[in-house]
Amino acid sequence: MTHGSSKDKLTGKAKEAMGKLTGNRRKEAEGKADQAKGRAKEAVDDAQKRIPGRSGPKDPLITDDE
Repeated sequence: MTHGSSKDKLTGKAKEAMGKLTGNRRKEAEGKADQAKGRAKEAVDDAQKRIPGRSGPKDPLITDDE
């Protein structure tokens, strides 16, 4: 789990709770969207870890020949 995905999920939970508490449907929806964004980041990170020989984002301009 990356720091960014944890942050998105946590702030999303807070926004959703605040929206529910105040009856603000827009804030509640923003919170749910932030949580989904965090889950998506986490899924991408997990998928990248499963690709053999892939340790993270690489600069596409630098090849192994250099």
